[in-house]
Amino acid sequence: MVVATSVSSQAWMQSAPGGSHRRCGLRQVGCFALARRPRAALIALGFGGITRRCIAGQAPSRELWHTWSRRQCWGAWLHHPTFAATHCLTSHSSRSCFATRLNSSVGANPSLRTGPGMQDATQMRTSLRGRLRNTDLPFAHGLAPLFEAVVNSIHAIDGRRDATGMGHVSVLVCREPQTGLAFQDESRRGAPPLEPISSFVVSDNGEGFNDENYTSFQTLDSEHKARLGCRGVGRLLWLKAFDSAAIDSTFKDPLDDVYKNRIFKFGLNGVKDSCVEVVEANHNKTTITLNGFRKAYRERSPKSGQTIATALMEHCLWYFVRNGGAPEIEVIDSGERFSLTEMYENYMHTSAKAEHFTLSDNVFEITHLKLKANSRQSPALAWCAAGRVVREESITGKVPGLFGKLADSDGDFLYVGYLTSPYLDDRVRPERTEFAIPENGGSLGLPDLSRIRSEALKCSQDFLREALCASVEASQQRVDYFVRERAPRYRTVLKHIADEKLAVDPGISDKDLDLILHKQLAELESSLISEGHEVLAIREGESVARYKERLSDYLSKVDDVKKSDLADYVFHRKIVLDVLRRAIEKQPDDRYAREDLIHEFIFPMQKDSDSIHLDQSNLWLLDERLAFHDYLASDKPLSSLPITGSKEGKEPDIVALNVFDEPILVSDKGALPLGSIVVIELKRPMRNDAREGEDKDPITQALGYLDRIRKGQVTTARGRPIPRSEEIPGFCYIVCEITPSVEARCRLANLTVTADRMGFFGYNDNYKSYIEVMSYDRLLRGAEERNRAFFSKLGLPHN
Repeated sequence: MVVATSVSSQAWMQSAPGGSHRRCGLRQVGCFALARRPRAALIALGFGGITRRCIAGQAPSRELWHTWSRRQCWGAWLHHPTFAATHCLTSHSSRSCFATRLNSSVGANPSLRTGPGMQDATQMRTSLRGRLRNTDLPFAHGLAPLFEAVVNSIHAIDGRRDATGMGHVSVLVCREPQTGLAFQDESRRGAPPLEPISSFVVSDNGEGFNDENYTSFQTLDSEHKARLGCRGVGRLLWLKAFDSAAIDSTFKDPLDDVYKNRIFKFGLNGVKDSCVEVVEANHNKTTITLNGFRKAYRERSPKSGQTIATALMEHCLWYFVRNGGAPEIEVIDSGERFSLTEMYENYMHTSAKAEHFTLSDNVFEITHLKLKANSRQSPALAWCAAGRVVREESITGKVPGLFGKLADSDGDFLYVGYLTSPYLDDRVRPERTEFAIPENGGSLGLPDLSRIRSEALKCSQDFLREALCASVEASQQRVDYFVRERAPRYRTVLKHIADEKLAVDPGISDKDLDLILHKQLAELESSLISEGHEVLAIREGESVARYKERLSDYLSKVDDVKKSDLADYVFHRKIVLDVLRRAIEKQPDDRYAREDLIHEFIFPMQKDSDSIHLDQSNLWLLDERLAFHDYLASDKPLSSLPITGSKEGKEPDIVALNVFDEPILVSDKGALPLGSIVVIELKRPMRNDAREGEDKDPITQALGYLDRIRKGQVTTARGRPIPRSEEIPGFCYIVCEITPSVEARCRLANLTVTADRMGFFGYNDNYKSYIEVMSYDRLLRGAEERNRAFFSKLGLPHN
């Protein structure tokens, strides 16, 4: 049973035998005592000290009183005939907390009550299992308990008041024994697989588990090391990832000036098998064994001694950077030793530099480190609490020009900033995996993570300013080249985008850069819409001149955005021409592209004008007027189209059996009768099988389709029949290679060869239709010549 009562200084004076408190010259301070009752007496004095024992029925001697007073110990003497011994109250460093364990018989003794002037301060019970259940440790943080043990070792070494030599911490990685015989597999490459880790043994020469530290260990949420930012829950993490822990500590008792050894076990049932005794020794040594590494954590943790040492060094890096440095720490795995001090020296590019900033009266310190370029993957900001890394985030791209390694006069390096603050210490979660700080919207004016990060990154940018200059310049050159050579649509809007938003990794791909610029353009267009609703309204008291100035600025931005749209339209044409040129060339397999690929460039197959957007067709390749139409059908069997009622037997032969030879139908009027009808027929490059008959003669195929339309066998997209319209002009375009067989068909159709001999043209009086047969080279050259002026204005190369 735990009993603690508070009593004024006057109350405990009544309990001290013979006014011994006056003889000892004790100060009247707040004390804890049990009420004086018949046949029982309690005395208490001083604060801070070691548990003492008195012989039952005897008052403390004058020498003992003086000892307690001199050492300023909390002490207590209980005289009761039913007890075989009397225990003095165990000391605590805080006057606000004072408790003692008495025999269970005291709990049943009704005479133990708070007396006049006393206040009830009975402590609440705590369930270790319940506390563990409510403690969160993600599986990916399986090494966090080991890190806690090592940091505790560092604190123990720092706490040695009599330390004369260098502190030392060792971490022994223990693995499960190998099962079966190990046969060498010559087919397997690389290092042999490692046996699973079973436990860790952490040893140090710190102050050890003396009475004060042992009492703190038994107190959940202890404030013993609160000044160091400790939360008193680190050992709970041991039992989250491990089955149990065993402690063996040899330490020098500061009061008795002798060495003692304390051993105990720590598991789900708390501390057990505790034993302390005086030993012959001449140095401190504490060994903590974390037994039974749970599989769920083990499988998600680093496996090799090298990676474990690296993770430990990065977690404890602040201790190496601080004034005074860190003790010697090494990781031992299968006889191989990894010195964290050597790793730290190999990591460092130059010495660290610290600076401070203040947010809402809270002081933050950021320690700038330049690490060697091969030490890590990317620049980072490490958020720390109590000297330990809680979270680390990549800051690639978050500082203009910071995308990876930088360079200074000493060579290449990677940047890492370590952020510390009492504000972070007070708000770290007990498991040290995250902070209890919102990302945005801090309450009561307190800084949130976003605000802290923004200020920290400003410090990082200032620290790296000289090294960032070359990176920023390379970034600007990358954007300029891409816009000039690949995406001229962004040229007119770059001046409206902030420089920091255009700071990109010089090694970024065209695709990713295009996405970034497109996002910035979309944001600019969105802001213009919002600004447009405000700019037209004259503000109260605004002069006409000022209004005209605002309106002029707004229209200038709008003009640049519209120029961007036009540039995008023209650049799209350039891409289509480049891709089409490659498509009609001989492929690596010595074959030419089929009609379907070329068909897709001009107009998507099996589509009509109701199912695609205007920008999806490239009819401008043939004639600019074809870019605008009211009705279009492409590469669909006539029997499947809602626009035709044709039942002729020849239709399936043309449409279904040779789908790529189906014509493209264009009309430039939606009203009846049609203003003009255009039929486009595409043939595979270098095809040389044209002969008489509608199946093989592309000219006859196009005219036949035109004839069917004019005979009213086709309806509009709305299902209305097209009346007989023999007088409506027709245009038939046939795109194919001018092979001998095609040339023969053109001459039979009485067509005239073009001056460049790359096509034929003419007019058929019987069908009242203009006919033009052109090669793919003529198609490309004509389209390029029509768009050359636009390409030149954008600075695009043209063939």
